Amino acid sequence: MKGDLFSSLHVVRPASAPGMTVENATCIRYVVDGEMHARQGSMIAYRGGLQFERKGQGVGGMLKRVVTGEGLPLMAVRGRGEAWFAQEAQNCFIVQVEPGDEFTVNGRNVLCFDSTLSYRISTVKGAGITGGGLFNSVFTGHGLLGLVCEGYPLVLPVSPQDPVYVDTDAIVGWTANLATSLHRSQSFGSMLRGGSGEAVQLMLQGEGYVIVRPSETTPQKPQQH
Repeated sequence: MKGDLFSSLHVVRPASAPGMTVENATCIRYVVDGEMHARQGSMIAYRGGLQFERKGQGVGGMLKRVVTGEGLPLMAVRGRGEAWFAQEAQNCFIVQVEPGDEFTVNGRNVLCFDSTLSYRISTVKGAGITGGGLFNSVFTGHGLLGLVCEGYPLVLPVSPQDPVYVDTDAIVGWTANLATSLHRSQSFGSMLRGGSGEAVQLMLQGEGYVIVRPSETTPQKPQQH
């Protein structure tokens, strides 16, 4: 077969190492030798002796997902082989979590991760129900975390002298040692006149990085059950 479709740009090359790598801008490849975790329904192809099993979150995790809407519908991938993961052609990125690190990320942006990582669902401090119920997944341990993002994310440095204010619908995640609180940038008079559409933001203070996507519109997608 000939043609652009079969050029080196599209044909998958042999894996060079086990674990997670970016196959292209919108797909992650994982060479499995044991176990890894991925979002349910995100596998687009695989080869080898792999099994895919729904991963339970326990009673506590299920209750949090019902109450908060934040949760990770996960599957465990076990065996030996390689699999490719993607989510609606969103851009893919890999974050390396080191021992002692703590990375907070919106559950909608999680694609896959090493089984050596642990996560918990946590309330965003300073937001609570006032902020529309802001809950994120906090990853710890040692391993790789695959993320997806609509468009190319912005990674903004945060320093004690320069806090960053982020639209709550645009935030992807942030690193440890950042304190969060709600910030109102709109006056009461402006709200009475109809508002600017930018009434409340999440303020992050400290030393670290915050990641945002280039859109503040929450996509209306079918709920996954």
